[in-house]
Parts: sequence; structure tokens; C-alpha cells
Amino acid sequence: MVKTGFKNILQILIILIFNNFLALLGAQNLTENKIVNDTIRKSDTIVVKKEQLESVVKTKADRIRNDIPKKMTYLNKDAQVQYQDMTIDADYISIDWDKSLVFARGELDSLGKITKPAVAVQGGKTYEYDEFTYNIKTRQAIAFNARTEESEGVIIAEKTKKYNDSVFFMKRGKYTTDEYFIKKKDTIADYYLLAPNIKLIKGKEKSQVITGPIQLYIEQVPTPLIMPFAILPFSDKRSAGILIPSFGEREDVGFFLNSLGYYQPIGEHFDLKVLTDIYTKGSWNLRPEVNYKKNYRYTGNFSADIGTTVRGIKGLADYSKTGTYRIAWRHQQDSKANPFLTFSASVDVVSNKFYNNTVNNNYAFNQNNLNAQQNSTVSVVKRFLTLPVTITGTSSYSQNFSTGLADLKLPLLNVAINQFYLFKPKTGIREGLLENITVNTGLNLNNYVQTNEGELFTKAMWDKMQTGLKNNIALGTNTTIAKYFTFSISANIDNALTTKTLTRNYNPVTNQIEDVLNKKIAGYSSFSTSTSLQTVLYGMLNFKKGSAIQAIRHMMTPQIGFSYSPDFSAPTFGYYKNYSNDRGEMTQYSIFDRGIIGSPNSGLVQALSFSISNNLEMKVKSKKDSTGVKKLKIFETLSFNTNYNFAAPQYKWSVFSFNGQTTLFNNLNLNTALTLEPYQIIFAPGEDRGIRTENFGRFSVQGFNAQLSYPLSDAIFGEKEELAKKYSKKGEIRNENYYFDDDDYAHFSQPWTLNINAQYGYTRNLTRFGNKVASVGLDGSLKLTPFWSLSGNLYYDVIKNEIASTRLSFSRDQRSFTINFNWIPFGQYKVYDFFIGIKANILRDALKYKDRSFTQPNAPF
Repeated sequence: MVKTGFKNILQILIILIFNNFLALLGAQNLTENKIVNDTIRKSDTIVVKKEQLESVVKTKADRIRNDIPKKMTYLNKDAQVQYQDMTIDADYISIDWDKSLVFARGELDSLGKITKPAVAVQGGKTYEYDEFTYNIKTRQAIAFNARTEESEGVIIAEKTKKYNDSVFFMKRGKYTTDEYFIKKKDTIADYYLLAPNIKLIKGKEKSQVITGPIQLYIEQVPTPLIMPFAILPFSDKRSAGILIPSFGEREDVGFFLNSLGYYQPIGEHFDLKVLTDIYTKGSWNLRPEVNYKKNYRYTGNFSADIGTTVRGIKGLADYSKTGTYRIAWRHQQDSKANPFLTFSASVDVVSNKFYNNTVNNNYAFNQNNLNAQQNSTVSVVKRFLTLPVTITGTSSYSQNFSTGLADLKLPLLNVAINQFYLFKPKTGIREGLLENITVNTGLNLNNYVQTNEGELFTKAMWDKMQTGLKNNIALGTNTTIAKYFTFSISANIDNALTTKTLTRNYNPVTNQIEDVLNKKIAGYSSFSTSTSLQTVLYGMLNFKKGSAIQAIRHMMTPQIGFSYSPDFSAPTFGYYKNYSNDRGEMTQYSIFDRGIIGSPNSGLVQALSFSISNNLEMKVKSKKDSTGVKKLKIFETLSFNTNYNFAAPQYKWSVFSFNGQTTLFNNLNLNTALTLEPYQIIFAPGEDRGIRTENFGRFSVQGFNAQLSYPLSDAIFGEKEELAKKYSKKGEIRNENYYFDDDDYAHFSQPWTLNINAQYGYTRNLTRFGNKVASVGLDGSLKLTPFWSLSGNLYYDVIKNEIASTRLSFSRDQRSFTINFNWIPFGQYKVYDFFIGIKANILRDALKYKDRSFTQPNAPF
């Protein structure tokens, strides 16, 4: 019994000693900065099993005080705590070893305001706070006025709660990409997005921010741009999101939201964008678009524009409802993909009334609504490494909106033989006419039909389809005669086949000429040749040395030529036939008219042609030029041409054509063209169309046009250089360069451009009065301040005495964002449009519509 009692007492003593040893070890661990609890505050206490820390907590500061009874450590001035990958720097840090808490606070001024924030660095990321509490054991934290940089921007939140290393919750967070604010060059951001609640999720490859309702503030002023939620992906990969619209008003269809949409990436090579336009008077538009790209191979997109335009009030006479559509495809092959086989496509199929009725305002601002024709082309080009042959296959579709007709070529195949010399010498330089003979030849296969929108790809269209095959052989050569003359000879041979021929008759019942296309294979061969002699003459007129004009130089290029072509309208060829017109007269026509292979020449051609081209320049004194002499162009080109056909039964002379081009006052560009009819034209009483007579020499103007353009800018007048000379001090304010005067007032250059355009045209074409067109246009831009820009254009129709078109644009270009306002105050489309664009890639599409591309990987909201 004694032994047993002693044994029990001994066991109890061993247990007490062991427990006491553990208690001492625990106290020692406290002095070595080991933490045994992980409570942030009472409401955030997490009960966990006590265990040793994985690393030593290191501390340093100018002043360190340990309170052993309370198990506290206080660090003041340049305080720092390090634990694993976390480093905390602050003006004041306290450590509660019992609760595993680290409290850090930034430097305070005399009023208790934080002047220098506390900084925490973890995993290469830097965070700034006014103050925060961190649990070393659980790695949870609560911070106030935290500043976190992510991707291109920074988030500042009133309160931030860190649940773990990858999840943060923030209250009243602001996000901005203002570069100056991020770099702390400014205390106020140009703009920011404010959200009451934000969740930041960090990952190894990407991070993202998810918010509740979010609003845009510009210069601390709230804007009406509010989103119910936002997702900001901080990653180089494309992400889905909402596209924010522009808004405005158009007179005919009401207020609108334009380009509201959604963006969705699809795999590595595709993405989808769906945009919509909504108007208060009932109009709508849907615009889906699929983009695709394969690096070093090809890029392209499919897009559609489908909608309904409603004008007026239902039930009234001005009410109209028009459906419109546009389907487009663009494809471009990378030049490096395959140099021997290339494919490209530019396809636009639109309804005839699309450009006049679409509610997509981009077409109005870009003046696409003036389009009278739309063209589409798909082509394949095949080249060979060893063969001098190029094969081109093309399909094209051309719409004429005024007539409603469409021209379809499906397909057109061209086989071209590269130009070669027929008698090229094996060695040495080519000399003489024989060795310089070049041959160009090729084969064209064409399938063509003219139809309307309702007949496309129907039996009626295929019945009207024409097929033609044509071969052209072009021969040419030239040589120099007597050193100063160039003598040239050329010949053309055409061989053609077609599946349709024409029969033309006059119907006395309907009083109309009727054309019937017959399904009959027919063909022709034609031949023509020409020769020419050309030289260049120079003349110089020198003035006295003291004269302001130093010299006038004249260069004249005269050319005389002769061309010959047989009369293929002779009955022996069978290419031409006759029909009896409404006056009973026999009228000639070609059975290949209205065909796709053209018609051979009618009438014998033995024509002598004349042409003269002139260039006139002047040298004047100039103090600005280093040589003291400046060259002025009086006429860059002044040309004249006509021809005389010896074989013509009447009207042997052709019209006389004059063309001129010159530049005056360095920038004033003038282009003119004049056509004169050499024979007298007479008009019968009451007739507006005249008849040519054989009375030669009574010249009359049949056509004239003049185009004037005068581009002006501040660079021409050297305004920027004058500013630099006037003020020597330079500096920078808000990312803009300024010049400063002696009183330190800032001055800046105001770049501007102004293009003055004027056009006048007159065409008569044997009519009594002819037609006139005349317009004056202005387009330009002005930088009002370093941040405000104004641009626009105005075109005035002088004949109709009305404004043809106009557009004004205002732009606010700030460091990190732009505000644009577009306005068309006159014309059919009276519209204004307002939108905001953020320059940062991550928000560029979110706050402004902009065509996405695969080179901009970051997605919008």
C-alpha cells in the first residue's frame, strides 16, 4: 500500500513538473514573439486549435517597449514588422501577442490627420492604409482608407476587410486609372468609379473586381452614367462584359441610347459583340458582330445591322415605318501566311433604303448616308513559283440605290501572263524596236447579270445570266530616234465569245424600242494599232539680276500619233445589224450590245491625234530660303488633246479637251478641265437637245469643271516657333507643355487646320441649257485649350442655295479620359450624340463604344 501511494504521488509530481515546464516554454515563446491566438476583434474571433507559428516575427523601430504582463509590444517611429512574405512599415505599430494582432497606423500631424500612410507589402503587392489591424496567424485584416493598385488603376476604399490572401471586401471603393493620381502627382483624380460595395478576388494568373451599383464621377462631379453592377478583369485575357452606350437626340426619331451591348469572347480565336440602338419614338436597331483572328494567318469579322425606323405619329399622314438591313463580311489574309495563294473579302449587302433610314447615327456622322452605290468583292489570287502566270478569281456585287438595280459577277476568272519581251537578247541592253517588243496577254471568263433585289438567286436571275470569254493580246515597243524623239508602236488583238446576243426592234404599238437577249453562242475578233512620236522641249527666260523674278522655265511635251482600226460594222463580219426606227430609218446596232464582252469598233478609224503637255515654273528671290531663290509652280500640268479621223464620213474632228493643274501661294491647289465642241450646234424650235452640223469652228463649251482646295494650318505660319522664340521659360502642367512669361503666366500653342474647298461643274452634252453644280466647303479643327478641341465641316450648295451638310464635334481630352460631343444641326439627320471614353485599355470599351480587336485583350464591364 505504501509503495502504491508513493507511486501515485510520484506520478502526480511528474505531471505537475511537466505542466509547469510547458507553461514556462509558453512564456518563453511569447518573449520570442511567437503568437498563440488569432482574434481580430470580439465579433471577428475565430476559435482555432493552438499551435506554433511557421516562422519568426521580426520587429524593429527607433523606440521599442515591451509590456510583459499585458503581453504587448509597442514600436514607434520607422516601425517595421516582418512575418513570412508580409512586411509592415508604419509610424506606430502595436503587437498583442496574446490575441495574435498587429495594429499599424500612419504618421499623424498636429491635428490628428494622416500625413504618411502605413504600408504593407505582401507577394510583391504594395498596400497603403491610414490604419489597419492584422492577424498574423489567420492572415485576416481590417483596414481603413486602403489604397490598392491593380493592373492599370488604383482602388481606394473607406474600409477593407481581408478574409484571406485572395479575397477582399471593400466599402465605398473608388477606382480610377488616372496616371497622375496613381503616381501621386495630383491629389484629385480626373475621374473615378464609385461603388458602395466591392469584392476583389486575386488569382495567380488574373484578378477581378466585382461591384454592386457603380457610378462615374468626373472631376468629383457625379454623372448620370450608372451601372447596376461591374466586373473589372485585371488580366491580359479577354473577358465578357457590358458595353456602355452613348446618348443623345435625333429630330426625326427622338431621344436614344446608342450602342448599348454585350461583349463575349469565344475561345482563343473568336469574340462576339451584340449592340443595340433604342429610340423613344419606337425605332430600334440590332447589330451583332463576330470577330475572328488567327495569328500570322488571317483576320476578319461578320456583322449585321438590322432594324426598324419609325417616323411621325401613327395615324397621321407623316407616319412611316421602314425595315432596314445590312450584312457585311470582311476577311484579310496575312501577307506572310502564303505568298502564292491569297484570299480577301469585302462584302456589303444592304437594303436599298438602308442609308436613308438607318437609326445607326455613325452612318450620319461619317456621311455614309450620301452613298449612292455599294460594292462587294471576294477574290482569290494564285501565283506560281516557276510559272509567269497569275490566276485571279473574283465575285462582285454592286448595288445602285437610285435605280434599285444590282450588277452581279459570279464569278470572274482572269488568267494573266506576266509581261515578257518577245525578242529579248540573251546578253547586253535591249536596243531597237525589235528587241523592245513587249507582250501582255491574258484570258477573262466572266459571268454577269443585272437584276433587282427581289430576283437575287432566283430562276429569273439565272435566266438573265450572261457568260463571256475574252482574250486580249497587247504588243508594244519603243525606241529613241535622233536622240531626242521617242517612237512607239502598239497593237491590240481581242478575241471574245458570249452566250447571249441581242435582237433589237421597234414596236409601233407601244412606240418603244424592244431589246431581246437570245441564248446563242457568238463571238468576234477585233484588231487595232497605233503609233506615236514624242519629245520634250525646254525653254528658259532669264531676267536681270536685280529683278524679283529670276527666271521662267517652260517644259513642253508634244506628241503626235496615228491609230488604225478596221470597220467591224461591215456586213461581212456579221457583228452589226439594222432595225427600222420610229421614222422608218435603218439604224445600226451591234448584236453584242448590252453584253459583257463589249462590241468591236464600228466605222473605219484612221485618226491622227495631237496632244501637248506643258509645265511652267518661275524662280523668284526669297530671303527665307538658304539659297536666296525660291521656285514657284505656275502650272504643274497644262495639257491639250484632240484627234482627226480621216476615214469618218462626217465630224472628223473630235472634241477639244484641256486639263490644268497648279499650286498657287504654296497651298492653293487648282484643278480644271474644259471640253469644247468644234462643230456648230443648232436647236429646233421647242427642242432642248441640239443637232451637230458640219460647220467647223463654232466652238461651244460642252463641259467645264474646276476644283479648288486651300489647306491652312498653324504650322504654315510658324505660330508654334514664334511662341518658342517669344517665351524662353518652359514647363509642364497636368501633362501639357506650356511657355511662361516674366510674370509666370502660362501660354500654349493652339494648333489649328482649315481646309477651304470649292467646286464648280458645268455639263451641256448638246443640250440647250446644260446642268450646273457648285458648292463651297469648309472643314477644320482648333485646339481651344490644351484639353478642349473643336472640329467640324460645312458644305454649302450654291446652286440650290442651301446647306448641303454640316457637322460639329467638341472633344475634352483629359489625362485619362475624353468626352466627345457630335452634332449635326442641319439636314435630314439633325442629331447630337454624347459619350465618354476612358483611355485605359481595361475601361476603353466599357465607357465608350469602340470596335474591339484581338490586340486589345482586356474586356469591358
